[in-house]
Amino acid sequence: GWRLPGRVLELVFSYLELRELRSCALVCKLWHRVLHGDENSEVWRSLAARCLAEEALRTDILCNVPTYKGKVRAFHHAFSTNDCSRNVYIKKNGFTLHRNPIAQSTDGARTKIGFSEGRHAWEVWWEGPLGTVAVIGIATKRAAMQCQGYVALLGSDDQSWGWNLVDNNLLHNGEVNGSFPQCNNAPKYQIGERIRVILDMEDKTLAFERGYEFLGVAFRGLPKVCLYPAVSAVYGNTEVTLVYLGKPLDG
Repeated sequence: GWRLPGRVLELVFSYLELRELRSCALVCKLWHRVLHGDENSEVWRSLAARCLAEEALRTDILCNVPTYKGKVRAFHHAFSTNDCSRNVYIKKNGFTLHRNPIAQSTDGARTKIGFSEGRHAWEVWWEGPLGTVAVIGIATKRAAMQCQGYVALLGSDDQSWGWNLVDNNLLHNGEVNGSFPQCNNAPKYQIGERIRVILDMEDKTLAFERGYEFLGVAFRGLPKVCLYPAVSAVYGNTEVTLVYLGKPLDG
């Protein structure tokens, strides 16, 4: 099979699933080049059509993910349907969390995949009222994803780090670690505004961007453990979307 022309290999690969493609990429340089040389090839277009919901492909959810390979990767890094509060569910588009209107509960969700090395970026935005607490950040696998009352769940213990978009406070280990961004009269978050989260496991930092503005490093000295993108919300019927972007672009 390794002697087949690249175009023929591409057509064959377009019928395979992601796990099989990963194995194929290890066979030889030709197979690796066919799979990864063009991120909009028929291989990735076909896989995206099979694993992504039509809504995710035809709306602007993935507008900042330019390639089909990137869209497939984003889906595999989206919210986990098995690692979230019982009071939330992941919508059919695969990227949006919906919190049910449950009184006196704070509810969160983690992504399917966490990171212990490398540099990573993802976008988060609210598609409904924030309520009294709306936190974005990171968490270990041990951090709770549900608790009683309306609290800043993400950042409530030593297993999570969060930015409360309502009052611009940074939270970790149950304490406020200062305001963010660190400027006078920092603007409050506006519904629908995309926040870019940047996790650098080499420098052990977590930073945020709003639009094209770098807001600064929020947390330093992160532990060398597997950290997951996460959110926590309190408002009934609010929705939060998270899209993994891959390696952040410097500058």
